[in-house]
Amino acid sequence: MTSHVAQPPRTASARWLGLAGFCVAVAAAALIGGLGVAGTAAEYQSLEQPSWAPPPWLFGPVWTALYAMIAVAGWLVWRRTGWTTALTVYAAQLVLNAAWTPIFFGFGQYGLALADIVVLWLLIGATVWLFRPVSKVAAALLLPYWAWVTFATALNAFIWNAT
Repeated sequence: MTSHVAQPPRTASARWLGLAGFCVAVAAAALIGGLGVAGTAAEYQSLEQPSWAPPPWLFGPVWTALYAMIAVAGWLVWRRTGWTTALTVYAAQLVLNAAWTPIFFGFGQYGLALADIVVLWLLIGATVWLFRPVSKVAAALLLPYWAWVTFATALNAFIWNAT
């Protein structure tokens, strides 16, 4: 039995449509996260936070830049390989990314959110590892995301321990 691996796009229009697809997928994750934090600025401010916690206004601009880099990174790999295990891991981390905000803010489940973000962190690392042989640029585009999630994991852990 042979396994089928999706082939990379052959035409320029297919490549650009692929970029649009990656942008839509990442935008969906961002939208879920955005809906999860709508109206939660007061909740975030009321949580016991460390002195190094960022102000609420910083999250929007940071995530906007990170989501753009996440979309381009996935697209760069897909352009070269088609859909492979690396992109399946990429998709899994994107799902966990989308799930974190509703878990943390919507349900106030800080411990479950911490478990989610730890697995997310591991999957981002696996994605970087799997992307690197295909595209060093794609792997590098995920490093700021991985760093921000590292920071967010520490912040989540602090808040969970303080509650």
